[in-house]
Amino acid sequence: MNSAEILASVDIVALRLGGEGLEVLLRLRADSTEIPYPGKWALPGVLINGLQSDRTLEDAVVRALTFKAHIEPAYLEQVGTEGNDVRDPRGWSITTFYLALLAPQPTLQEADLRFVPLGQILDGSFPLPFDHAQLVRRVAERLAGKSVYTALPLYLLGPRFTVGEALTAFEACLGQAVQHTTLRGRLEKMKSQGWIRDTGEKNRPPMGRPQVIYEHCPPKGEVFVFDRSLLA
Repeated sequence: MNSAEILASVDIVALRLGGEGLEVLLRLRADSTEIPYPGKWALPGVLINGLQSDRTLEDAVVRALTFKAHIEPAYLEQVGTEGNDVRDPRGWSITTFYLALLAPQPTLQEADLRFVPLGQILDGSFPLPFDHAQLVRRVAERLAGKSVYTALPLYLLGPRFTVGEALTAFEACLGQAVQHTTLRGRLEKMKSQGWIRDTGEKNRPPMGRPQVIYEHCPPKGEVFVFDRSLLA
């Protein structure tokens, strides 16, 4: 790369709710000597160099997720920008990075895609190339902060969910316990304003009481904001 050139890219921290909590989508980099960190697992992303049809950063994100990761996020948000002369061994680079929340999806079939527990990236036991671990940490902090006062974790669930499933999603995003009655009160507030509705159905688990099934029906791309902290 010419020393005067600056690499520009988008990177996506795509999260899903797994059996052990939040998981991060990673993509295997090509095994080629022409790129840094060949054969390593990294965040999905693409370079922006004018050779593609991207008109906006969001177009580049869609290209990365649709054509490389083959997924469509339930929620997408730009988190920040990082740039310096050390994050990429090729020289000066800048990336705009995003939070993507994924509703439950079929098991990945592509050999170059996998999910890794968020905790393994945060504690360093699953190292990532470039500064991707730092990007993951910043996105996790953004998600935890917003989950205190918004219904963002509901985007990790399918359109239909129970209070118990919502509780699991909120606790995974916050990294701490949430009072069941407090969350139920927040969901009732959402129901009164038309953001969720009672389907009139109940699931009947083998053990425990039947649970009401709700449906999440927000305006496209929007997030409900609570009038006070979920942890208050």
